[in-house]
This record gives sequence, structure tokens and C-alpha cells, in this order.
Amino acid sequence: MSGIFKRGFKQGLSTVWILGKVIFPITLIVTILQYTPVLPWLIEVVEPVMYLLGLPGEAAVPLVLGNTLNLYAGIGAILSFDFTVKEVFIMAMMLSFSHNIFIESAVASRVGVNWFLIVAVRIGLAILSAIVINLVWQGGGEMAQYGLATAQSVEPNGMLEIAMLAMQTAVVAIIQLALIVIPLMIVMQYLREKGWLEVFSGWLAPFLKLLGMHRNTSMTMTAGLTIGLAFGAGLMIQAKKDDGVSNKDMHLALIFLVACHAVVEDTLVFIPLGISVLPLLVIRLVTAIILTMVIAFIWNQLELRKERKQHEHSYHTL
Repeated sequence: MSGIFKRGFKQGLSTVWILGKVIFPITLIVTILQYTPVLPWLIEVVEPVMYLLGLPGEAAVPLVLGNTLNLYAGIGAILSFDFTVKEVFIMAMMLSFSHNIFIESAVASRVGVNWFLIVAVRIGLAILSAIVINLVWQGGGEMAQYGLATAQSVEPNGMLEIAMLAMQTAVVAIIQLALIVIPLMIVMQYLREKGWLEVFSGWLAPFLKLLGMHRNTSMTMTAGLTIGLAFGAGLMIQAKKDDGVSNKDMHLALIFLVACHAVVEDTLVFIPLGISVLPLLVIRLVTAIILTMVIAFIWNQLELRKERKQHEHSYHTL
């Protein structure tokens, strides 16, 4: 048992080091930018696009903060303004697809999937979902009634305090990462060595097959669905090493997870906004399933075409 603990702990530390090198500088930079003219300028640039999505100009604030910082920053910004139920739902849907985009996408890319692909899919889904909801839903014109949560804002005074706050935020992010990843790595090491992961893979196999993936992708999918892209990336990296997840399966898994990850936390966190969160989860899940199945089908067709060409080339060579 002690051997399993040591091996899991060592893997956890290694993973925290790999992910920390991404999370720390990005958190530091984005936190500092929040208190400079850069973020307000970015909000001003994005503002005209809001009207195309059925949103007022003020919606640029929570969307930019949610994407550059995290969901909580975006939700806090929403609570600072008066929006209709429809507007809040559109923003919640967009943020559920594309939040914390720099850190989560950069960390997720460590498993070997192109960063630009991850960002493009997440932003594309966010924009498409907003357009569809705005066109399809004719109701929701009443003002949103927020829950018990209140917007909180602590403004640092001067560059020194901004730098200290940024450093504190970055350090806390790494500590939080370690507190989550290291215990998970120990648990996963135990489950792997005791054979429980094989059992779990068997349970998920039919669903993964439907999505065009092999059963050894189960750990990657479980990590992303339960604890998200940023924290789940640690398990994904380890799963790719230990379980031999193919490049194709890892891409399909990430395509699914960029649309639907951290299903519990990222769904419940919107409750204070006073909207129904079940549709958020259903839309994310259905979108992830359809998108992954379509990409898997296209990928398989391209592979078959490539195999036919190679076969024909070999035949003519003979």
C-alpha cells in the first residue's frame, strides 16, 4: 500500500510541475491585465459583437472576464448588471462552453491536442449556441431575479498591490491544483494497480464505442467530465502514458470534453443567477455527443480513403 502511495504521490508532483508551468504565468498575467487599460480595451472591441448574439453591450464585461479569468469572475460580473432571463441564459450557455479559455485550453493542449483547435471549438460553440438560442427562444424578456449571491469586488490600490494580488492568485491556483491532483493521482494509482480501472472501462466501453473511441480512453473522459479540463489534464496526461490512448482517441475525447466538462461544478455554479440549469447541462451533453460522433465519422472516412489510396498504390507498384 505504501508503494502505491509513493508512486501516486510522485506522479502527482510531476503532473503539478508540468501543469503549474502553464497555470502560474497565465494566471499572473491575466490578473494583472484585469487592472490595466488592456482588459477595458478588449471589452470595448468585443462590445459591438454582443448585439449580434442578442445581448446588450454590458454583456461584454462578464463574457471577457469569464473567458480570461474563470466562471466565478464572469458570474460576479453578471450579478453587477441588470439583465433579462434570456440574456442571462445566453451568457451562461456561452460561458459553459468557453470559460477560463487560456488556462484550460493551454493545459489541455499538454495531452497533445492542438491549442488552436481547442480554442476554436470552444469559441465556435459559444457563439453558435448564443445565435441559436437568440433566434429560437422568443421568451425570457422578464428581468432576471438573482439568487443569494452578491457581486464582490476588491480593488487593489497601486501597482504593488496589483502585483501582490496577482502573485497571490497564481500561488493559490497552484496550491489548489496540487490539493486536487496529488490525491487524485494516488487514488488512480491504487485503482489502476488493483484492476478497478479495467472494470470501469468495461462500464464505459459501449458509450465510448458510440463516440468512436476505444475503452482505454475511459480515464481521460472520467477526469474531464468530473473535475474539468484544467485539473483533469493531469489524469489525462497520465492516462495517455499508462493506458496507451491513441492520438485519434485523445483528440475525440478532448473534442467531447471542450463541449462538456466538469458537469457538476460548471452546472451548479450558475444557480445563483436564478436560471434553470438543467437545460444548460442537457444542451452541453447533446452538443458534445453529436459533435464527437460527427468528427469521428469524418475521421474514419478520411482514414478509409487513405487506406484505399495506399492499397491502390501498392497494387499498381506490383
